[in-house]
Amino acid sequence: MPPSRTTVLSLLGRPARRRGVLAALSLVASASLLPVPATAAASPTGDGAPVGHCAGSALLRVPGAAHQRAVCLDGLTTATTAASGYTDPADYAGLTPRDLPTPTGVPGIQIDGYFPDTSATNTSHGWNHDSQFVIRLPDHWNGGLVVTGSPGNREQYANDKAVSDWVLARGYAYAATDKGNTGPAFHRDGRRPGDAIAEWNTRLTQLTRAARRVVAERYHRPPVRTIATGLSNGGYLVRWQLENHPELYDGGVDWEGTLWRAKAGPHLLTFLPSALRNYPRYAAGGPGAEAALEAMHKAGYPAGSEFLWPSHHAVYWDLTQRIYREEIDPGYDGATEAGTPFCASGTPACDADYDWTARPQAVHRAVDRIALTGRIGKPLITLQGTLDVLLPISQDSDVYARMVHRAGRGALLRYYRIEDGTHTDALVDTFPDKLRPMVPCHRSAFTALEGWLTGNRLPPADHTVTRPAAADPATLLTACPLDREKRS
Repeated sequence: MPPSRTTVLSLLGRPARRRGVLAALSLVASASLLPVPATAAASPTGDGAPVGHCAGSALLRVPGAAHQRAVCLDGLTTATTAASGYTDPADYAGLTPRDLPTPTGVPGIQIDGYFPDTSATNTSHGWNHDSQFVIRLPDHWNGGLVVTGSPGNREQYANDKAVSDWVLARGYAYAATDKGNTGPAFHRDGRRPGDAIAEWNTRLTQLTRAARRVVAERYHRPPVRTIATGLSNGGYLVRWQLENHPELYDGGVDWEGTLWRAKAGPHLLTFLPSALRNYPRYAAGGPGAEAALEAMHKAGYPAGSEFLWPSHHAVYWDLTQRIYREEIDPGYDGATEAGTPFCASGTPACDADYDWTARPQAVHRAVDRIALTGRIGKPLITLQGTLDVLLPISQDSDVYARMVHRAGRGALLRYYRIEDGTHTDALVDTFPDKLRPMVPCHRSAFTALEGWLTGNRLPPADHTVTRPAAADPATLLTACPLDREKRS
């Protein structure tokens, strides 16, 4: 059966939209921004509770922005912005379950804009300019700020359903960046291998500093807490920020962050080639199938996840390997850009035969520039699904948790393995009896971090969170008790 439209949206790749990749699956372009009249209002009181709607919206300035547009909206969540044009549904398609509840009734200010940049992969609003951002400032503010970077190679609205809607409804200000380059040709940005990914970190740092200033200007006091969060590549950003700029944040929630690790890895380029090489032999059956299955398991793809392999082979593994290998190691395939799609093992310069350990030291240095160390400086909660087959958990968060402990920062980490969670929550709609959604677990982790930061309650110790045996699907969309521990 062919994958559904939401299934074929690559989280580490980028939705096949506005690009030449997977053209048959391309989505509609984003709606143009529609004018919404601002409402006159008095200044905020200074305690986070404005006396009027959208007070001072015309006066707000984002430090360092080359362009910005502030509007006063009656609703900042996707319940309103999806229709009014102040988000892009194509950008967050395929990341959350179909029936995820959407909060309503969060009035406030939205600022869209971009920082100075030389690349133009992001076509949102017709600006054709990268380093775009969105900042949302609810009228009723709880004193906090949440910042995030997009998953995969998506744009600044990619987290609107998974993160923005929920934190805004809780009273947080929210800021998100496109990370400075987007789309499956993101690797064209920069001059040296690794430049495009290194820019992601710079752009989130830049946005965090700017958003903190805007929040202080809007509410007449700085945020009492700043929390970084994100999924996949956005989770990598959380890890990197807490390692390199802990002074900007109070804590973070890392949702299956991508691991980049120096030397022997593991990282994408060490396990994806094994999947590309062995899955076709496994799928074909015959005498080589059993050995191929064993090789897949050895590479990190867990037993019991086989039902997810066909869609990941068709959509995720090949594209992800080729475009990230091009970013880190463009010389592997010579003048060819991002390899040959679905090449058979044995084809010259085929990504199925890519061997990270045999590549020159210059290639390894490109990963060194973006590598994580585990030396976090603020509290971090990490969570990942046990059935993640884009970033297998044994090759990713299991490893990162060990890195944090080896770096002597274990007291700052809580790590939860989510039983039957996978990388893309929309797949729960396709396999409701085999998968559980990760988004409610992210929300439980976020509230656990809040309790940790306020000193009200320490989160549970690291463990695997069980999936309820016969849970109502609606309950799984709203609840994920982190104290539900798997026992051997």
